[in-house]
Amino acid sequence: MKGSRAWGVALALVAACAGLAGAVRAAEPGDGSALAARFGARVSIQGISLSPDGKKLAMIVPAGDGQQLVIVDLVAGGAPRPILGDPRADERLMACQWVTDNRLFCRVVLEVDNVGALVSYSRVIAIDADGSHSAVVTAPSSYRSLAFDWFGGGVIDWNGARPGQVLMARAYVPEFTTGTRLASDADGLGVDSVDAITLARTPVEPPRHAATRYLTDGLGHVRIMAVTHDSATGYATGKYEYLYRKKGGRGWDTLGRLDASSGGRASGFAPVAIDPALDLVYGFDTTADGFQELASIRLDGSGTRAPVLARHDVDVDEVLTIGRQHRVVGASFATDRRQVEFFDPDLAKLGPALSRALPDHPPVAFVDASADEGRLLLVASSDTDPGTIYWFDKASHHLEQVLTLRPELEGMALAPMQPVTFPAADGTAVPGYLTLPPTGPRTGIPAIVMPHGGPSDRDQWGFDWLVQYFAARGFAVLQPNYRGSSGYGAGWFQHNGFQSWRTAIGDIDDAGRWLLARGIAAPGKLAIVGWSYGGYAALQSGVTEPGLFRAIVAIAPVTDLERLRSEEAQYLSGAVADRMIGQGDHVLAGSPARHAEAIRVPVLLFHGTRDQNVAVEQSRDMADRLRKAGKDVDYVEFKGLNHQLDSAAARTGLLSRSDAFLRRALGI
Repeated sequence: MKGSRAWGVALALVAACAGLAGAVRAAEPGDGSALAARFGARVSIQGISLSPDGKKLAMIVPAGDGQQLVIVDLVAGGAPRPILGDPRADERLMACQWVTDNRLFCRVVLEVDNVGALVSYSRVIAIDADGSHSAVVTAPSSYRSLAFDWFGGGVIDWNGARPGQVLMARAYVPEFTTGTRLASDADGLGVDSVDAITLARTPVEPPRHAATRYLTDGLGHVRIMAVTHDSATGYATGKYEYLYRKKGGRGWDTLGRLDASSGGRASGFAPVAIDPALDLVYGFDTTADGFQELASIRLDGSGTRAPVLARHDVDVDEVLTIGRQHRVVGASFATDRRQVEFFDPDLAKLGPALSRALPDHPPVAFVDASADEGRLLLVASSDTDPGTIYWFDKASHHLEQVLTLRPELEGMALAPMQPVTFPAADGTAVPGYLTLPPTGPRTGIPAIVMPHGGPSDRDQWGFDWLVQYFAARGFAVLQPNYRGSSGYGAGWFQHNGFQSWRTAIGDIDDAGRWLLARGIAAPGKLAIVGWSYGGYAALQSGVTEPGLFRAIVAIAPVTDLERLRSEEAQYLSGAVADRMIGQGDHVLAGSPARHAEAIRVPVLLFHGTRDQNVAVEQSRDMADRLRKAGKDVDYVEFKGLNHQLDSAAARTGLLSRSDAFLRRALGI
């Protein structure tokens, strides 16, 4: 891995981007506040794209609580050049991708208050690599528009009707017709081909009111359309029909249906990506034994379906694509660790070879490629490595480091993440991950059970800043993939973590009992910490098993299921959310805010005021009820932040306050 003049200059990017994010002072492992600053720092790259010629990088990096778009010339060298940015946390660059070698399209999401409800809308903007010729790509609205375009459009194919154009999905909004013959009655989702330079639009697919999604072949052709039919009251039903188009045709034929209306796992074929060379679509379906598999369906009119990759222990849950055409190159699944099955034989050899060439041989993942796929961007990371971005040139076999994702943690010993299983009360073996402190005692120590969010999510092997901080502070951390988690089949998922909360919370409680029984957790030194659904689980455990956990930290938690139902009713997805929560005694019994008097241990709550996933009122109500019940509760509110609390100051405060709270509550 020899260095070059250009890359010697580009490596200065590590220090430069760290400066953009704000300096963080060095810390000794025993210094909790300084450690909190290091672990609470925002990840140094929040988006990255390689130009079609493979010579330039566009990166979204932190800037205060906001972001900046910086350009790096990998050939000419020089410092990274900021060309776009916003310091506000409620305006976010979600992605910036190269359309040409000198032009980028960026998607910006803005959060606003809409009649008392927090909502987001997005817009697409264009900008040259030198920061000039910026313009709004999203189709302009008319003063006659009868509705607001919340979507703002999105690129679905980087190869449009002609070179230099892209295909963009677009929400057409009908217009008020009184007094004019010029108003448009177009309504629904359509597709335009948009010129990257002039931004001129050419309709490709007419708008259809029931259309919700289009899939292309990566070569500029729309091949699949998803349609749904809302209920009579306008709410989404969660039922979809997929239509496909034969190569070179214009009509639509039925491909299949997907039903996600029950609140449990979806059933039916869900298309993901098209392979134009094989003229088929890859998608996910469910096997007879309840596991998700990757299958393919021919798009030649035969409807031939074939299994591609399936397992009988975990779900196959990811299709891997690469390059501007999103060429399908493999699929992956997570057992104890995530594993990849490459369909592309060259990448199947290249991935392990690159891993062997790196220090400590971390797994690598391909994140972007030049137009000819001759130059690749990849990330290497592990449980004890937060991640490093590399650039690789296939022709010269030249591999160079671009940037570490968490420079504040360089040189720090991090804790390995161990796959474990523990027995539930009914004898079921529950998988999880145990992280012990990197130094010092491994038994008879303070311990934390940390349930994941979702609820239909799962923890995976890899770096986790929250887990690693507490491990560095001397805690053992157990992350249970309780029943209700995704990735382990329909039987494990059950209905979901709200309707089946008794099973999910029981597994989480049993994780704590296992830590005590194994002697990992010292008696009286067991706590529970969770975010989102994990915060809900932490509080509900305090209701159902008072005193098992001696302290509770809940970040952005759901606390009242009936309140959640009424909050979701404001949105078109409200009917789907209603079915997810369900009806019955479990709703009241499973709402910790309704049983605050049962909680016997200190509680620490955190929430952002602009949280659209879980309304801040959920924590406010919980804190108020705990106070009225005479309980020990502390509530911290972060003004202007959303569910992720993506702020170095907020995360630093969250870590340091949680650490101090746990030490006080557990007497350590």
